[in-house]
Amino acid sequence: MPELPNEALIEDTFSSQGITQTRVMELFAPPEPLQLESGKTLGPIQVAYETYGTLSPRRDNAIFICHALTGDAHVAGRHASDDRKPGWWDGFIGPGKGIDTDRYFVICANVLGGCMGTTGPSSIDPDTGKQFGPSFPFLTIADIVGVHKKLVETFGIKKLLAVVGGSLGGMQVLEWAVRYPESLKSAVVLASGAKLNAQGIAFNAVGRRAIYTDPAFRDGNYYDETEKPRFGLALARMIAHITYLSEQSIELKFGRRLQNSADLTYDLRKETEFQIESYLHYQGKRFVERFDANSYLVLTRAMDYFSIETTHGPLSQALGKTDARYLVVSYDTDWLFPTSQSKQLVHALLEAKRHVTFAELPSPHGHDAFLIDSELPKLKDLIVPFLANTYDA
Repeated sequence: MPELPNEALIEDTFSSQGITQTRVMELFAPPEPLQLESGKTLGPIQVAYETYGTLSPRRDNAIFICHALTGDAHVAGRHASDDRKPGWWDGFIGPGKGIDTDRYFVICANVLGGCMGTTGPSSIDPDTGKQFGPSFPFLTIADIVGVHKKLVETFGIKKLLAVVGGSLGGMQVLEWAVRYPESLKSAVVLASGAKLNAQGIAFNAVGRRAIYTDPAFRDGNYYDETEKPRFGLALARMIAHITYLSEQSIELKFGRRLQNSADLTYDLRKETEFQIESYLHYQGKRFVERFDANSYLVLTRAMDYFSIETTHGPLSQALGKTDARYLVVSYDTDWLFPTSQSKQLVHALLEAKRHVTFAELPSPHGHDAFLIDSELPKLKDLIVPFLANTYDA
């Protein structure tokens, strides 16, 4: 096992000024590579992570944050004082916030297969000296969680106070609970479920098709080319982003308002006549600036394959493997992971006679609600007492 990080590394990665930095740790170096569910092996693996707060002497106050599909390890704070934007959940993690870094030690790491510092398709394959590209192995949620579990162990943490995540992050939380039942005291599952339903698989399939049919994709071998599959990746993001919103949020924010004129143009060549069209194009353009097409393919397939019952048996038996306390939260306008999927988890947990707290929160923002700053106070009201009661138990 790698050496434990020194105390300075544990305490100082998140300064009192809110400045943090991403660090990288190497795990699964040969001769002990990661054994993937597909039967293949992978190693060494670089893992990008950030920490916030101070680990207690008993190492019992650690919370692991699992990010969603296109997130990264930079969950809070800024990398520099002049950064335009903070981490993706900065409104919820920090001193006095929903997850209080004055009390808890928080770890967030980029997922395996990603493109934000952790080994993925755009990383260099040590056997060839070139990017993995399409040769990168097939991944599952279990593979992703296995890497993060190993990272947590390097801190000398035997049992996490909580594992927290939404969407794809929520899938990781559930996998933690059923695969490593002794490794956590609580599980917080936000806007997620025990499997991706057929509708979610369908949207992922259309997004991947957009990438595959981009001439610049070149079967995934595009890293040495000037032209990248940006049009296909942008279209995939536009399709996915629609599922993150709700009809109510789209109507409130855009309606049928035109973008740059007061009247319809009757011109088929005009791609962004309505404001909602312009917004989706903007989201697609921003996305290709920071994400890798091959990573998108790998991670959406991992989501498709995720099914607790398929891998671990009946849901109540699988979720009942751990004594961890559960907090399950859904949003009433989320149609990607509707409340019915959260209730399925709750019913299974009650059948297994496990401690579970459930809430459906009202929000006009759809699936993205758990990431929207204006919605965080409602989530804070749930998670603050839940974590405190878990920690003091």
